[in-house]
Parts: sequence; C-alpha cells; structure tokens
Amino acid sequence: MKFCNDITMGILYQQKRFFAFLVVYVLSIWPVHKGWAQQQQRHKFDFGSGRLLKGHVRVLSTDVYSRDSGYGFDFPGYSSGKAFYFSLALPEGNYRVTVTLGDTRRSSLNTVKAESRRLMCEKVKTRAGQSVKKTFIVNLKSRIIDSQDTVSLKTRELTKLDWDDRLTLEFNEGSALRALEISRADDQVTVFLAGNSTVVNQEDEPWASWGQMIPRFFKPGVAIANHAESGLTLGSFLAGKRLKKILQVMKKGDYLFIEFGHNDQKEKGPGDGAYGSYTKRLKFFVDEVRKKGGIPVILSSTTRRSIGEDGLIVNSLGDFPDAARKVAVTEKVALIDLNRMTTEMFNAMGAEGSKNAFVHYPANSYPQQDKALADNTHFNPYGAYEIARCVVSGIKTEGLGIARYLVDDLPAFDPRKPDPLKDWSWPESPKNTSVKPDGN
Repeated sequence: MKFCNDITMGILYQQKRFFAFLVVYVLSIWPVHKGWAQQQQRHKFDFGSGRLLKGHVRVLSTDVYSRDSGYGFDFPGYSSGKAFYFSLALPEGNYRVTVTLGDTRRSSLNTVKAESRRLMCEKVKTRAGQSVKKTFIVNLKSRIIDSQDTVSLKTRELTKLDWDDRLTLEFNEGSALRALEISRADDQVTVFLAGNSTVVNQEDEPWASWGQMIPRFFKPGVAIANHAESGLTLGSFLAGKRLKKILQVMKKGDYLFIEFGHNDQKEKGPGDGAYGSYTKRLKFFVDEVRKKGGIPVILSSTTRRSIGEDGLIVNSLGDFPDAARKVAVTEKVALIDLNRMTTEMFNAMGAEGSKNAFVHYPANSYPQQDKALADNTHFNPYGAYEIARCVVSGIKTEGLGIARYLVDDLPAFDPRKPDPLKDWSWPESPKNTSVKPDGN
C-alpha cells in the first residue's frame, strides 16, 4: 500500500512540475499570443453590392443586429428617415474605427456620430464614384468596476447607448457607407471627462453638450471617455463611484478634465460652498488623478444665459468660477477658463442671438413638444459645438500634450467671434425629447 502511495505521490509531483513548466512557457510566449489575439479583434464589413472586399464580411440591408450575430443594422424603432445605425458587440476599451464613404452612382454628404450622439466626423463630401476614408477613435465604457463595485447609474442612463454592450455608429440620411473596419486601440491617450449636464453626452435632440462634440476635433492618438452625467456635483460624482471607475481604467499619461459648479452651487449644508466642500473635493480629484500618473485639467463652469439690464451676461454662478481658478493656481494645474470664454462668446452673440446657442424652440418644433422650450442653462448642438471650440482653444493656450493630436484643418478660434449660425449645420438624430436634463 505504501508503495502505491509513493507512486501516486511521484506522479503528482511530476504533474506539478509539468504544470509549473507550462505556466512559465505560456508566459514566455504571451506577447506573441497577445499580438495574435489583438489581430483577431479586427472586424471588417463590406456594405457594397459589388465584389466582396478581401477579408470583409458582407452586410446586407436585411442584416439586423442580434445577440447571436453580434453585428448588424440597429434600432429600427429610431428610424424616421433621418439616420441609420450599425452596431457591433464589443467589450470596454478604445477602438479605432475606419469608415469608407462614397457611392458609385451619386454624391454624398456624410456625418458620423457614435454611441450617444458623439460627433466623430462631419460633412465629409464625396463625388459620384469617389470614396473617402476617415479614421477616428471611439471609447466604450462599462459600469463594472470590479467584482464588488459598479457605477451607480441614473434610471435614464440604463437605456443610453453610452452604457450598453456594443459600439454603435450613427450615419445621417445622406451618408453612403461602403466599408467599415473596427479594431482595438489600446495605445491611445485617453481624456476622461468628469462633469454635469453641460459636459455629458446628451442622447436626445435638441439637447447637447461640449463633451459630445470634442471628439470631432481629435485625430487618432486621443480617445475621449465621457463619464459626465446631468445633475451631478463633485460630491455625487464621487458617491456614484464614477471617479473610482475612471481611476480603475486610467493609465499613466491619461487626462481628466473636470468641470463642475452649476449643481454644487445649490448645496447648502455645513461646510459647503465654493471655498468649502467644492474646493476641497476639487483638490481631492486632482490628488487622486496624480497618484495614478494622470494629468488633471480644471475647467471653470460654462456661464448661464443670465442677461443683465445692459443686455450683457451677468455672473449667476457666484464664487464657483473663481474657486476653480484658485485651485488651479494653488495645485499648479492647467486651467481652461470656460466661464470667461463662454461669457465673451454669448455677449458677442447678443442678448437675443445667444438664444440660438441654448435650447430655445417654439412649441411643436419637435414631435410631442406642445410647449415652448426656453432653457438658459443647457445648450443645443450649435452652442455645444462652439463651446467645444473654446475647449480646444484652451488646450492650445495651456500647451497640453494632447494638442499635437488636434485635427490639422482647424482654424484659430476667438470666442469673441463665434462661427455664424448661418454657416453651421447639424443633421439631427431621430430621437428627441422635451424633457429637460437634470440640473439647472
């Protein structure tokens, strides 16, 4: 019996040695294996009717997204002749997306949005028979932090495209999509956004924020990960574990842009206020990002459209913009002074003209909108786009490293000379609502 036990123990010992050898061997070849796996994560689709492109999957107009296929045309309930959607099931991360646009028989004008109406490229023109390739980076996020924690989403976020299990692209009605290629892009500098309704990716027309417009201004090399949400303060952003989520996926050299103030202003508890809890929490954000090797950037709050007797913008945010500026100085953090720039910009537009940057629409401008919309805090796409240009200007002025990834065809911008509304256009998405975002 002892002899049998000795044999058994010997076999177990040899098995353990073999297992240890196997682990060492797998680890030694892991870089090669990992590279191979990344190659397998490249997805190519052909939307044309001619000869199938090499290495591509043919997509027919009848290929509707399903969990089984993992790709296809999506959200038929949104269809209203304004846009079409294509989705691909993918995990959290940054992805390089290349679209080939153009039609053999007609000219086209193409604008591409991703997820919850993030502007990726705009007004790409093609002549009949011409094709144009555009490449951009899309960030996908998951609410899962670890085995114990998840981000506390609001009810309205549960159905947002930003938080689902796939990458969704929206093409405007006039788009001509020939081919699509999507692959992992783990080498990007990620710019995380923390903020409120003035920053978040608004999913429904006519609402919009600068955070969903800013991707359009970057070439591959930078990914924008927008974690902002309507109605949040620095405190509720922390309580909802949104900063914890950002820090979990942040790598050295990534950025965190921080813009709060509108809702923090309404906190009236002991120790609250611009120079109280707001300043303290802002410094905490800065410290935590630096511990991860990240680069914090503070943005002062966008101004409300509060018009004084002289027809100019008056400050309705109290000491909060000043507090943000002071934290930037004391902590030696880059500051993008959006409060100053948006004040200059809305003054340049004029008391009446500035309505064109906010959600001011007469009744029945949208389906089921039986009352006029007159919101002096939240922006429409034009206003959000112009504020994104202010942010880009601040990136350049502050000499941030990501400035080298800004698109090449970007003219200089002066908030005192905003783009004329008559020269600007936006292909609306099918979804709309008259419900005001949280916060004011």
